[in-house]
Amino acid sequence: MEHPFLFFTWLFEKAGLAHFAHTHTHVIYSWVAILFLLIAGKMCVRNLAMAPGGAQNFAEIIIGGIEDFMISVMGEKGRPFFPLVATLFIYILTMNWMGQIPGFTAPSANLNTTLPMAVVVFLLTHIMGVKIHGAGYIKHFLGPVWWLAPLMLPIELISHFARIVSLSFRLFGNILGEELVVAVLLLLGGIFLVPVPMEVLGFFTALLQAFIFSLLTMIYISGAMEDAAH
Repeated sequence: MEHPFLFFTWLFEKAGLAHFAHTHTHVIYSWVAILFLLIAGKMCVRNLAMAPGGAQNFAEIIIGGIEDFMISVMGEKGRPFFPLVATLFIYILTMNWMGQIPGFTAPSANLNTTLPMAVVVFLLTHIMGVKIHGAGYIKHFLGPVWWLAPLMLPIELISHFARIVSLSFRLFGNILGEELVVAVLLLLGGIFLVPVPMEVLGFFTALLQAFIFSLLTMIYISGAMEDAAH
């Protein structure tokens, strides 16, 4: 949620970067999320062992779970995309959960954060379609029979470009909406009366939105790899 006091924004203000801190708050907290994940990743692989324990065991459970689910959705052909899918899920989840911490805000509540990720997924989807099926990939946009092509082409193009809007606005809108609701409750009830159920709901909403973004990424890429063959 959006807090009156944002710790890292305050640090940048003290460093004489107040304008940047207030204009690009989402960028600062994106950096914080990236730094946290780098440190956490380093800690997990610092003392690798055949019989993992502690942080390594936790990381292997998370990564293994994501990989198993991705393979169940995309099949073995989707394995090369595991780094992208896992990174998107973990990065988005980290950003979303940051909004639940006092003094922090969720970078994913800003469209400038979610839109670039959606564009990357969109471009990769069609790059893979062309790479696998060549010029025949265009048939996917022309419909089942040739005489429907003038109608189907604009419809298909609009629907595919709408994926960018769907991915970016769904994540941005849900996280921002949750932050606004909690902020209003803070103003109405005060810090000691913020309903705990809203915080719990925010926790699961953050997880759900990261899951949906990653799942749609898998579905879009898998669809481009398969549908163009027909």
